[in-house]
Amino acid sequence: MSIKRGIWPSAVVLGLVVALTAACGAVTGEGANVASRKDPVQADAIREIVRQTMAEQHMKAAIVSVKVDGKTVLTEAYGDTIPGVPATTDMYFRNGAVAFQYVGNLLLQFVDDGTVHLDDTIDKWMPELPPPADKVTLKMLANQTAGYPDFEQNPVWRDAFYADPFHSWTYEERMRYVLAADRPFAPGANWSYSHSNFMILGEVLSRIGKKPLAALLQDRVLKPMKLKNTFESQTANMPSPFLHSFSVERRDYFKIPANLPFYEEESSFDTQWGSPVGANQVTTIDDMITTAIGIGTGALLSDSSYHAMTDPNLIGFGYTDPACTPECFPQTVAYNFGLGVVRNGNWLKQTPALAGYYAVEAYLPSQRIAIAVANTGTMEYFTDPATASNPSNTLYQKIGAYLAPNDAPPST
Repeated sequence: MSIKRGIWPSAVVLGLVVALTAACGAVTGEGANVASRKDPVQADAIREIVRQTMAEQHMKAAIVSVKVDGKTVLTEAYGDTIPGVPATTDMYFRNGAVAFQYVGNLLLQFVDDGTVHLDDTIDKWMPELPPPADKVTLKMLANQTAGYPDFEQNPVWRDAFYADPFHSWTYEERMRYVLAADRPFAPGANWSYSHSNFMILGEVLSRIGKKPLAALLQDRVLKPMKLKNTFESQTANMPSPFLHSFSVERRDYFKIPANLPFYEEESSFDTQWGSPVGANQVTTIDDMITTAIGIGTGALLSDSSYHAMTDPNLIGFGYTDPACTPECFPQTVAYNFGLGVVRNGNWLKQTPALAGYYAVEAYLPSQRIAIAVANTGTMEYFTDPATASNPSNTLYQKIGAYLAPNDAPPST
């Protein structure tokens, strides 16, 4: 889930300057040579979808990869990362909630080897947490029904973040905000998207595995999935080359008048806040589409754990409530949460949006279609009310509808 603010990366405030413009035309980078020679018509159709959507959504840059039945249809980059510097397919970007899939996968690997059960309560590993930790299960953390308030929705926390976006938020610092707030609902009583749930789950898994979460994910998920360019960092550092990101989300914090332009680079903001400690990651489009296939096929899981992770078990569950608005709402066919995975009709996906980066990786098991998209936005994106909260999601839905017209992704 996301809203148009994105949460955040390199504070070169370009605010009172002329808006940077997007270049939506030429295909750039090594991806220009990757397009499948098997079906150039299909590749050309997707290119046109990309170009049209970039214009509609005011994308500054977009990196796109599509595979069908394991074969590349195209992997290409469009637009500029900064003015005059084309985006390329080898550029790194932040993957945000994609790491939730890795964390969910790790949990289910522990289930598969008999170390834990999904209905185990977390007080077994975290006795320091107050009640009702004795009623919160591992499954509730992974499917967002645990009832821990999302610290990211706390205006006090948000002001602290905006005041120092380079600060790396520790588990203990974030938990103080979680425990100080009222619970929106009892464990298992509702559904609400909360970064707090996965932050706690990451700490629990580290204690279960008796290693730092980063090491567990590397050994048991990233390496077996053959992800070569997905790296964890507890700092804001990004490998080169990286896609530069921009946003306007601190406009209100700085009290910038509406008649003055404001647009700042966020590529080096510290995003540790949004992930469990050990899962603050950067990635590339190649690893994103490999993830879509690996998670979408359950490559590292037993059949029962794969279904536990991906089946639409929560459809019809949940309700809106002022106590957790806008994060709590009923689960539908178009959007229902598995264990770290979002189910969108028959597609399995994650849709990170943070620090001016927007992305999607998605997989349709029945037709073996994989789509990965990452994009950044121009200043116009943030001022046009008609644009989507995650433009990459819009682009994925259009490509998915083209490739699978009888099983298109439902709009969300």
